[in-house]
Amino acid sequence: MCEEEACDPRRETSQGEWRVLGVPDGMLFYEVRCLIDGPGWSGPAADLGYRVVLGRSGGYLRRLNGRVTFADATSVLLTRPGDEMWVAHPLGCGDVYSCLEVPAEVLAGRPDADWWLDRAGGEGTADDRFELAHRLLLADARRGIDEFELAERLHGLLTSVIKRTPAGAMDRDDDVDRAAGRRHATLSDHRRLVNRTREVLASGGLGLSLTALAREVGSSPHHLSRVFHRVTGRSISTHRNQLRVRAVLDSLAEDGSSLRDVAARHHFADQAHLSRVLQRQLGHPPARLRRMLTPSSPG
Repeated sequence: MCEEEACDPRRETSQGEWRVLGVPDGMLFYEVRCLIDGPGWSGPAADLGYRVVLGRSGGYLRRLNGRVTFADATSVLLTRPGDEMWVAHPLGCGDVYSCLEVPAEVLAGRPDADWWLDRAGGEGTADDRFELAHRLLLADARRGIDEFELAERLHGLLTSVIKRTPAGAMDRDDDVDRAAGRRHATLSDHRRLVNRTREVLASGGLGLSLTALAREVGSSPHHLSRVFHRVTGRSISTHRNQLRVRAVLDSLAEDGSSLRDVAARHHFADQAHLSRVLQRQLGHPPARLRRMLTPSSPG
């Protein structure tokens, strides 16, 4: 993730390629492909303000108010004024994300955002149905929708985001672990293991077996599965499938590859397997999703 700057409708800097998708009711909605390449920490970012950052592909390390997380295509981040964030790119450049900047006065009119105005931001995870809504909004914004509709849909997106990043969620996770007798050093070790696992999966490791993945991160399959679920609240299989679904959505929206090739590229058994997973996870078959997500399509 790049340190954000003011965005022109289309702009390339040494840090990233930016594209503004809309500025409805004082909110700023844009997408960025990061161009920073290097494993070292950079930052802190300029005043982050009230922002929603939604991962779409790739990954990077972020240190938000002292806590390190590997952010990937499933990640949701809310920030607020005063947050301090540093970023590092162990996978190199190229991670892509969407960002929504929200003025304080807009948040003040939302009863569900009181905690966000009064406390630090939070981190969460986007499920597949939320991600589809996010991608459809991106596709429609690129096609061009009026500001009234864009504002309404962005407020809907905010509602979903706030539900996924409840107040104090990270602190409560720590409290639960400490109540269970786990030492701070153990918690830190577990988070590092999960961050490394997410990094391996995001860097092309979706085709690895569980045993190979565990070997890559220096763990046993049983220990890795147990720790990953404890830290994230979901299984490695669930997380891996979420990454695969997002990668497929990218392919369907951005290239004309055959569905057979898309299935093979993203480690599905065959085209029928791909269709079953997308139908189950997103409620639509891949051919329909391609029509929905292609910017030149009427929708």
